[in-house]
Amino acid sequence: MIKKVIEMIDIKKSFGSVKAIVDGQFELNEGEIHSLVGENGAGKSTLLKILYGMHNPDEGKMIIRGKEYTHLTPKEALSLGIGMVHQEFMLVQDLTVLENIILGFETNKGIRIDLESAKTKIQEYIDLYGMHVQLNKKVRNISVGEAQRVEIIKTLYRGAEILILDEPTSVLTPQESVQLFKILNALKKDGKSVIFISHKLKEVMEISDRISIMRQGKYLGTHLKEKTSIPEIAKAMVGRDIFLNSRPNPGKVGQVVLELKDIYAPGDRELSKIRGLNLEVREGEVLGIAGVDGNGQTELIEAITGLRRVEKGEVKFLGKDITNLSPLKIRQEGVAHIPEDRNTRGLNREWSIKDNLVANKFYKKPFSKFLRLNKKEIENYSNELIGKFDIRPKNGDILTSNLSGGNAQKVIVAREVDMNAKLLIAAQPTRGVDIGSIEEIRKYLEQAKFNNTAILLVSADLEEVMALSDRIAVMYEGKITGILSSKEATEDNVGILMTGGKIDG
Repeated sequence: MIKKVIEMIDIKKSFGSVKAIVDGQFELNEGEIHSLVGENGAGKSTLLKILYGMHNPDEGKMIIRGKEYTHLTPKEALSLGIGMVHQEFMLVQDLTVLENIILGFETNKGIRIDLESAKTKIQEYIDLYGMHVQLNKKVRNISVGEAQRVEIIKTLYRGAEILILDEPTSVLTPQESVQLFKILNALKKDGKSVIFISHKLKEVMEISDRISIMRQGKYLGTHLKEKTSIPEIAKAMVGRDIFLNSRPNPGKVGQVVLELKDIYAPGDRELSKIRGLNLEVREGEVLGIAGVDGNGQTELIEAITGLRRVEKGEVKFLGKDITNLSPLKIRQEGVAHIPEDRNTRGLNREWSIKDNLVANKFYKKPFSKFLRLNKKEIENYSNELIGKFDIRPKNGDILTSNLSGGNAQKVIVAREVDMNAKLLIAAQPTRGVDIGSIEEIRKYLEQAKFNNTAILLVSADLEEVMALSDRIAVMYEGKITGILSSKEATEDNVGILMTGGKIDG
């Protein structure tokens, strides 16, 4: 007999004038994995934050194991067996794995913390669910996959029977994702219930028993995995058919545009130092950089664009040495850059859409003359890009701080792609963006490639790298561990290179 553990009924939630949830419905059965999907701003995160006690609903009710609640606090949610594994891990880097797991839930033996009984309890979770962790290691010295297992054990240690996982595979290699799914299935078999949030619909179809869909704050329905498909889910989420290529369409490859010769650059941590890196990107191709976040991708992009000093080696653009030039001079040479953090380096959030669209050219004709801005030209140009790139709302005077994540990202993509630059560096171009905007942004990048732009793509989303890249270079601990053609690249062999391994043959 199916036993419901959670029902969320007629939930409504507004933040000021913004209606985040208009009609929120969700239910969870004991011993199932139920995914919640939707575009950015659909209301799914808000709904689950209400369940975890981080927000109070304006209307509606929650029935948890037969008892009705109108609102919860996180402490109350945890007392009811509800735990949440956040996308950004909540671990203290300088504490050991064991210390992180028991932090705030220590038991004492006399005047000392009873570490032995804690270890015994934790070992039961490790053995039961196949979650190997090294209890005596400091968190800063463990892998991302292990850190996630620590978060899950920490949640279970606090008594959770219901786990909410927010984008759990966004920083994992394919092999680590496989391991995570084994753990989730073991939890399910043991009667635990899992709520799974992900933009990766392939994973949603693989791991879920049921899938619920939200759009624009409204619940659209729930589907059994066996009775739906990825195209059907995507269409329900966005309201139209979605087409995402699984492999790139080849362009006409020309001359070398970017050449990196024996590059060394400092890292934000030891494993992200750039060490003797060599790379070429050609006209009319996308060279994708794959790798788990934190293995030097950010440092590499910053070294190329003048944001980080190169200690040794040469960065050449169309044969010209641009090593350690200022970011402005590198842009003026003809290098466009979609930065990985749109809020700190991609946009001025206090500026309007139109001001951000001309931020890299306002000082040029026809946008200015004799130090005076030509407001009419700026408005005409911004309206053209707003229409061409489908930026919403279609009002150039709106502040970018008021845009959704997808539309904010499209402002940056529109500005950089429209440069018609010889080299476009696209770092995490669809991070935090919903599936509809992902399709559009990928289309713009492909169009740039066919206009003979050389594109260096860095993405933590392996599916994206494989869908767009003509060649894939894999980074591990600041080095290139291998370069594969689109035809050679599979999830398995790219995953092996992402962990520093070698491919036979």
